[in-house]
Amino acid sequence: QVQLVESGGGLVQSGGSLRLSCVASGIRFSFKTMGWYRQAPGKERELVASITITGATTYVDSVKGRFTISRDNAKNTVYLQMNSLTPEDTAVYYCNTKFELVSWGKGTLVTVSS
Repeated sequence: QVQLVESGGGLVQSGGSLRLSCVASGIRFSFKTMGWYRQAPGKERELVASITITGATTYVDSVKGRFTISRDNAKNTVYLQMNSLTPEDTAVYYCNTKFELVSWGKGTLVTVSS
């Protein structure tokens, strides 16, 4: 059974940092390109960062230079380090595979106050 469990969200002031974690089970994690997605209120879910099995990363322009995605295949975990947060980063953050999406987890809420 596929399970994605995100954690690490919270309330932070503008300019602050958070580190999100996502533990995956039921998938061949080390063989998957993984991604972090976010859904802000009233907006569609978007992919903000991804990491391949070899560690190559991509980012949406709005987070480049501020967010860093990483993975630990031994722990079936993908991380998102978020720095210099702004209110525009407020959203529920989810992880999933980048291709052939699996069942979504509950996500973790990030709220950035101005």
